[in-house]
Amino acid sequence: MALLLSSSLRPPTSPLNPKLNSLSTPLPNAVVTKRQLIINTTTSFSIIFGVQQDPVPQCLAQPSNPSKLSVLNIANTKAWFQFYGDGFAIRVPPEFEDIMEPEDFNAGASLYGDKAKPRPFAARFASTDGSEVLSVVIRPTNQLKITFLEAQDITDLGSIKDAAKIFVPGGATLYNARTIKIKEDEGFKTYYFYEFGRDEQHIAIMAAVNGGKAIIAGTTAPQSKWDDDGVKLRSAAISLTVL
Repeated sequence: MALLLSSSLRPPTSPLNPKLNSLSTPLPNAVVTKRQLIINTTTSFSIIFGVQQDPVPQCLAQPSNPSKLSVLNIANTKAWFQFYGDGFAIRVPPEFEDIMEPEDFNAGASLYGDKAKPRPFAARFASTDGSEVLSVVIRPTNQLKITFLEAQDITDLGSIKDAAKIFVPGGATLYNARTIKIKEDEGFKTYYFYEFGRDEQHIAIMAAVNGGKAIIAGTTAPQSKWDDDGVKLRSAAISLTVL
């Protein structure tokens, strides 16, 4: 799989590196602790794409002026487990486990003509301690941007700078943004990659559009964890492939 990277936006010269409150305080139930940690870790990612069935907010983050970017460090993920979902595939970091809940699978079904609710997540995996999470969400493009035509490519949502208003939430610090082209049998598929910090979390997302649906993979972790595992988490997001 060939990757073509084109630089589009300039990351800040001094990314935020906030100190985190200690997570070592024991709670009565270790399972509850891990679940709460997963919820806290994915809050920013959930808000961006309305996984609680709320409308997707108009984001306010403004990328900096275009300039040459540094090399985007990624790892070779061919040896990782490849998960196949509804119209996508993604590589899962070693030792990550599936954390999809039963309600995630039941969502999307309707009874007696009731309107089906969208599934919150198409895939969800987490590290053993729950502090690092890989998620995939699928949303109709007309929920992300009002348009009369069905989007067939992510460029239909605008340039990478314009689409940042959709994918990067207000108040976030944008570290990186890239247009990535992946070679396919009939040409190249365009993806947008963004990496940013928000609410003491570091987030990387990879997004593409196919058949009127946006497929977005995101990895999240506390900034302190990203310092050690950022290459792994970034590589997991970038491994997204639209089928």
